[in-house]
Amino acid sequence: MKRVFSGIQPTGNIHLGNYLGAVKNWVDAQDKKENFFCIVDLHSLTVPQDPDELRFQTRALAAMLLACGIDPDKSTLFIQSHVKAHAEGAWLLNCVTPLGWLQRMTQFKDKSAKQESVLTGLLTYPILMAGDIIFYDADEVPVGDDQKQHVELTRDIAQSFNGRFSQPFFTIPKPIIPVVGARVMGLDGPAAKMSKSSADKRGHAIRLLDEPKEIMRSFKRAVTDSGREIIFSDAPEKAGVNNLLGIYKAVTGKNKEDVIADFANARGYGDLKVGVAEVVIDMLAPIRAKYGQLMEDPAELDRLLAIGATQANAVAQPKVDEMKRIMGLVVP
Repeated sequence: MKRVFSGIQPTGNIHLGNYLGAVKNWVDAQDKKENFFCIVDLHSLTVPQDPDELRFQTRALAAMLLACGIDPDKSTLFIQSHVKAHAEGAWLLNCVTPLGWLQRMTQFKDKSAKQESVLTGLLTYPILMAGDIIFYDADEVPVGDDQKQHVELTRDIAQSFNGRFSQPFFTIPKPIIPVVGARVMGLDGPAAKMSKSSADKRGHAIRLLDEPKEIMRSFKRAVTDSGREIIFSDAPEKAGVNNLLGIYKAVTGKNKEDVIADFANARGYGDLKVGVAEVVIDMLAPIRAKYGQLMEDPAELDRLLAIGATQANAVAQPKVDEMKRIMGLVVP
């Protein structure tokens, strides 16, 4: 099977768009590829963090991914800092990567321009990201368009290392733009995607941990239009209705015809909003319950994360040890 590496920052605020657009796909594809899901807490340190909040969000993300269906028997889920090969190997890659490659990175230029004092980690974290990928000989890296440049840098670093030491040591990964499971727009304005940065804004997003009453309230506030016809339509004024129908379709797995049939007797958009809210509430109930169980049982969460770290370390550390030997270091 193809090996896939996915890095996820512990930034919190996982919402319905994240789940239907990405996480659900990860869960459904676990039998098709060998997956490594890494919570990249070291990457979070490129900007100042509240230590207690970072620890909480890291554990909360792990619990949420497990609650959503990431199966430790099928996939490797681990915290980046629990596998020392990441930090150790990143230093080795630092020593073979030209500075100019880092300075040309678009995200560094954008982020550094907005900061009064730029931390060195912001410049060098693409090297750490490259190591995340190539220490596992990943074939594929699912990324959005904004991260594609990082995978291209990873390919450059891997090819440069292979050429410098005259051997095909690193697998050259391919960036994969994943098929979006469902494009979920903001309930308060269907012209823009549901986003993490606005997830705390009332009525914008459905967070996976929202209480049923809050979910129902948010859907009832969803922006639609002045009509009553419940149909899939490309008309701009129907964007809100399309968004609701799209959410219902993604959650239920039904085709468009069956979705429309479910609302054939609806009295208007009010019934549509309630109907969508109800299937979302039902879908999220077991996720919220499992998340709660894991967060209330830190020993079990730690046990599952330790399994993932052991599995990841068994792949990454030998790779880094061999890398050290190739570079001329004395490996004990």
